[in-house]
Amino acid sequence: MPGQNSKPWPHLFAKERLTTPSLFIFMSTKHNSSASKGYLIVIEGIDGTGKSTQATMLAEALRKSGREVVQSFEPTNGPWGKKLRDSAITGRLSIEDELEYFINDRREHVEQLIIPTIKRGGVVILDRYYFSTMAYQGARGIDPEMIRAKNESFAPQPDMLLILDLDVDTALERIGIRDGEANEFEKRESLDFCRKLFLSLKDEAYAEVINANTSITDVNAHVMAAVHDQLDMEPVS
Repeated sequence: MPGQNSKPWPHLFAKERLTTPSLFIFMSTKHNSSASKGYLIVIEGIDGTGKSTQATMLAEALRKSGREVVQSFEPTNGPWGKKLRDSAITGRLSIEDELEYFINDRREHVEQLIIPTIKRGGVVILDRYYFSTMAYQGARGIDPEMIRAKNESFAPQPDMLLILDLDVDTALERIGIRDGEANEFEKRESLDFCRKLFLSLKDEAYAEVINANTSITDVNAHVMAAVHDQLDMEPVS
């Protein structure tokens, strides 16, 4: 379960390494009591947008302010998440089984980590959530709205959804897929669908779209500003 730091999964769940330290720390007094409100912050975007880098930088800044922060990702390293990861080697699951495994994995994640952390006033930062299932399993042909309904029957909506947006050509370059490679067309088509799905969420009250086609520090500045607005904290350089 969460707390694990490695994800042996190909491009669909690729993790980007942290390369630049955070420029900000958060100063806050209202959230330091035992009665603090907990938050769920989700970072989404297609492969290559730098989600894990930004999640780590945000987690470090919030911890410096005295908040309890739990940084996690989906699929998890739990039993259902492991089955999903194993399928990258043994062969991709049927679309029905894949969706079922994601939902089972997320249900355990919600019950064992997300809800308990929020209830005790902690901040959960997730690299991917059910919006990714809507996007990537939607790209396989399942109705994204059906996926959303199934997940929101048990999974809480986030307090903030940070959508890191990046054009598909740049994303493919970042994850190392070049024009003409065997899976380039299929990957491009999938990422294009997923990008459009993520951007379709931009009008949700809790959503913020951030341009990821810039430097890590610029993206970080926009992430920190967005979270400041939501959590009422002051970023200090």
